[in-house]
Amino acid sequence: MRNGKFDDIRPYYDEEIPSAMSRILQSEHFPLLASYVYPGKNIDELKALIGTFKTIADFQLEVMRCVNEQVIARSSTSFTYSGIDKLDPDKKYLFISNHRDIMLDSSLLQYILYKNGHDTSEITFGANLMSGQLVIDIGRSNKMFRVERGGNMKEFYKASLHLSEYIRYVITEKGQSVWIAQRNGRTKDGNDLTDQGIIKMFCMSGSGDKVKDLVDLNIVPVSVSYEWEPCDILKAVELYSSRKEKYVKRPGEDLNSILTGILQPKGAIHFSFGTPITEEQLAAYSDSPSSEYHKSVAKLFDDQIISNFRLSSNNYIAYDMLTGADEFAAKYTPQQKAMFEKNMSKLGEYNVDEPDVLKEIFLGIYANPVENAKKLNR
Repeated sequence: MRNGKFDDIRPYYDEEIPSAMSRILQSEHFPLLASYVYPGKNIDELKALIGTFKTIADFQLEVMRCVNEQVIARSSTSFTYSGIDKLDPDKKYLFISNHRDIMLDSSLLQYILYKNGHDTSEITFGANLMSGQLVIDIGRSNKMFRVERGGNMKEFYKASLHLSEYIRYVITEKGQSVWIAQRNGRTKDGNDLTDQGIIKMFCMSGSGDKVKDLVDLNIVPVSVSYEWEPCDILKAVELYSSRKEKYVKRPGEDLNSILTGILQPKGAIHFSFGTPITEEQLAAYSDSPSSEYHKSVAKLFDDQIISNFRLSSNNYIAYDMLTGADEFAAKYTPQQKAMFEKNMSKLGEYNVDEPDVLKEIFLGIYANPVENAKKLNR
C-alpha cells in the first residue's frame, strides 16, 4: 500500500532503483567504494552487475550484504547475536536500540534480519546526513527514511507528527519493520538512556489509547555492544569541546565519523534482541499522567537495553581506572589493560588545556555501561 503523503521522507520504491543505480555508478566516488565492498573485483564487471538491479532487494542482497560482510571480516574479531530466534519472521516490529555508530548499528541489524529469514526493516536517517546525491541514493535504496532535525517549536511538532504517522503506517499498513535509535543522535558518553520524547512521538499518531497505541507498534528493544567503541577518541574530543559552548560540527565531520566507524577495529560485536513490550507491561502505567507514562515506558526499554548490553574487558578496565579501584580486576588481563591504555594514549594527539578532563571523559564512555548495569542490579 502506498501513501503519497510521505513522499518527502520515504525510501525509494523499486521502480526508482534503476535510476538511483545509474547515478551511483556515475559518481566519482564509486571506484573507491567498490574497492572496499568488492576487493579485487573488476570495476567494469561490477558496473554491469549493479546496472542490472531493479529492486531494493537486489541492492540490499548484492551490495549491503557485501558491505556488512566486509565490515565484519575486516574490523571485528567476532560477530554474534542473541534473541532473534524468539521473534516471529512473519510479524513486523519497531526495533528501538541504543545508538553507538552512525551507520553500523542499523546496517548490521539488517544483516542479522536477512540471515535469520526476516525481511529487512526500514531505517531512520537524520536529515543532516542526507546530504549529497550519492548518500541520498545509497540511503534511500537501503530502506532509509528521512528524519527532520531542528527548526522552531511549530516546525518540530509538525515534523514529529509526520514521522510518527509514517512509522505507524509502515508497520501497520505497509507491512515493514522499522529501526529507530532510543534518542536523537549517537550515545557519546556511554549512557544508553531512552529519550521520553521518543515515546511521546510514537503516541502522537495514535488513537488516544496510550497503551494500544504502543502495543500496535510491536516494540522490541535491541542492545548493540562493541568491544571497541566506534569513534571513541572523536566522541571524547567532541564531548570535551562541548562542555562550555555548543559544539558545532565542521563540514564533512559526519562523513568522517561514518568512515571511521566502518574502518576502525571494533573487536567483538554483539546484538541482543529483547522481548516485545507487552500490553500488560504498558497497562501497569496507564493511569499515570502522560509525562509519567512516557517516563515509565522509557525505563521499560532502558532496563532491557542495559541488562542485555554485553560488557567487555574494556568496560571493566575503564571503570576501575576511573574509580581508582580494582573491583573488576578479575574481568581482564594485564595485556588487555595495556592494549586499552595504548588506545587511550591517542588522546595525546589533541592539544587541550585540561588533558586529565579529556581522559576522564574517554574513560566514562567505556565505564558508564558498567555503572548503569550496577544501578539496574541494585
